[in-house]
Amino acid sequence: MSYTILTCDQRSADWYAARAGRLTGSVAADAMRTIKSGAFSTSRRDLRVRLALERITGRPQEDEFTTAAVQHGIDHEAGALARYEAETGEILERVGFLSHNEIMAGCSLDSFVCGRKGIVEGKAPKSATHMEYLRTRQIPADYRWQCLHSLWVSGADYCDFISYDPRFPDDLQYLCVRLDRDDKEIRAYEIAALRFLAEVTEEVDDINKLRAA
Repeated sequence: MSYTILTCDQRSADWYAARAGRLTGSVAADAMRTIKSGAFSTSRRDLRVRLALERITGRPQEDEFTTAAVQHGIDHEAGALARYEAETGEILERVGFLSHNEIMAGCSLDSFVCGRKGIVEGKAPKSATHMEYLRTRQIPADYRWQCLHSLWVSGADYCDFISYDPRFPDDLQYLCVRLDRDDKEIRAYEIAALRFLAEVTEEVDDINKLRAA
């Protein structure tokens, strides 16, 4: 994989502009989502249209509305990463946005680790969610798609998914679950992602036909 690292703060105007029209980790689950029948979901359709419109207009259309739970996650992300460094002894490298050089895809890593051999996805969820993560000790399905996407774009060997909640007792505040790179799984994801991106291109063509009518 070949990518360019764009230096920009997450949720800044430059960050939103860099993501416009690209398949990113935060929406990877929507791109892959199906319903019980096996058909693709409406969230996939909505994402396809959104990315097509972003490509046509050159403007991001992401919803910037922030709930209290999301704001809590933003506020405590630095604490989650600091706890990871304390637990592992690793020094994290913060980056802005990884923009794929050949495909309309990219990802916003929370951090690189170990000379860019690994990546970290840090979450600071609401307490009930953190408790569920502690019980299952598994990466939730939607975040697993995000981790796979980030492994695909970055080429890293592993992704450490961390959950952090400072409201818990100290020994229960932090959880880390590692997802090792599986080239077969990454290739399967790549095929599915490229199919979705081809659909976005078709959507662009369909919208442009409406403009010409």
